[in-house]
Amino acid sequence: MNLKDKRVVLTGAAGGMGKIIARELHKRGAVLALVDANADALGAMVAELDGAHAAPGDLSSAGECKVVAAQCQSLLGGVDLLINLAGINSFAAFEDEPVEKIELMMHVNLLAPMWLSRALLPAMQAQNSGQIVNIGSIFGSIGFAYFTTYSASKFGLRGFSEALRRELADTGIKVTYIAPRAVKTPMNNDAVMRMGEATKMNMDEPDAVVAKIIAAIETDKKDAYFGFPESLFVRINGLLPRLVDGSLAAQNRIARAFAKGEK
Repeated sequence: MNLKDKRVVLTGAAGGMGKIIARELHKRGAVLALVDANADALGAMVAELDGAHAAPGDLSSAGECKVVAAQCQSLLGGVDLLINLAGINSFAAFEDEPVEKIELMMHVNLLAPMWLSRALLPAMQAQNSGQIVNIGSIFGSIGFAYFTTYSASKFGLRGFSEALRRELADTGIKVTYIAPRAVKTPMNNDAVMRMGEATKMNMDEPDAVVAKIIAAIETDKKDAYFGFPESLFVRINGLLPRLVDGSLAAQNRIARAFAKGEK
């Protein structure tokens, strides 16, 4: 997709990666509707990016997503590209995960992209063009211990992307699923960072990841997986998941102490 003059809805726009993506889209001439729960941070982004629009919303309910989608369509006069970036992470033993946090993560990470896509799809179908980009994770192909709910939500997002892409195959609407490995953003708390150091977990700088995301959008990629050897592990896990069980066992034992707050 040539991004110049394209009408783009970006969720999670005030977050660590969201701000970088918004700036890169703006550089390429896109017209932006920026969505985030943090209205003040959105205001700062709109002040920085001439011509961008703020569409605050928490995306935790179907009703709110419907309101946000309608607001974005009104602000932009239509939508050419939806980028579902907004997400919530959690690093904890599953028995310690609050039920409310599980529900919130599934709503924001999985259901919000589905609700927004559902709300914006009819207009894309009417114009027979558009692109839906779902930012998933390597954790959506490899279930990682102590990121159980997060992994489940991203597995669901990957499945949604694949099914919707096949459903829209005979139309002018494209669906892209993008799966980075761990990224150095505030989404990962101190316990995650210390665990990552102890287990030698690979983590990428957000600017490098954003450059790859933009490239995947511009080249209409169906799927994009970032990072080696993680992208190779995705393939191995798809064929021989029990082999991956064993390869992660030692790392999981180290991670448990951090997840339980023992380190």
